[in-house]
Amino acid sequence: MTAAKNTICIWYDKDAEEAAHFYASVFPDSAVIAVHRAPGDYPSGKTGDVLTVEFTVAGIPCLGLNGGPAFKHCEAFSFQIATDDQEETDRYWNTIVGNGGQESACGWCKDKWGISWQITPRTLTAALAAGGDEAKRAFEAMMAMSKIDIAIIDAARRG
Repeated sequence: MTAAKNTICIWYDKDAEEAAHFYASVFPDSAVIAVHRAPGDYPSGKTGDVLTVEFTVAGIPCLGLNGGPAFKHCEAFSFQIATDDQEETDRYWNTIVGNGGQESACGWCKDKWGISWQITPRTLTAALAAGGDEAKRAFEAMMAMSKIDIAIIDAARRG
């Protein structure tokens, strides 16, 4: 297997392997590819500790780096997962939030490691791309939500 030209590197305190296995269990086309252990001591770990984890999330190559507590995650980075229906939206949202995560607004939530996720139904994306009054109504409906309710978005699209 050839390494990807571009890989998202995500800094974790010490739980990159746990996070990668969680993502692989939740999202299709996701897997833990390799776990690499530190060949020597480093500022936040010892020889033999998990240093990096190669994994994919919905086909996107990622590298989890156990770098210690120096840097924290913020909403400036997020994974956006497109969903086809309310069942899929609910499943991803509830799995992330139910595993120690937290709800946010407008379809965003955070996992227990602080990574932000946008669980975005395709109907919302289509409404916003349509422009005009349809986009305005869908946008206003979305702004009042935490987890996206597709029935409300579809009703807003119709006016």
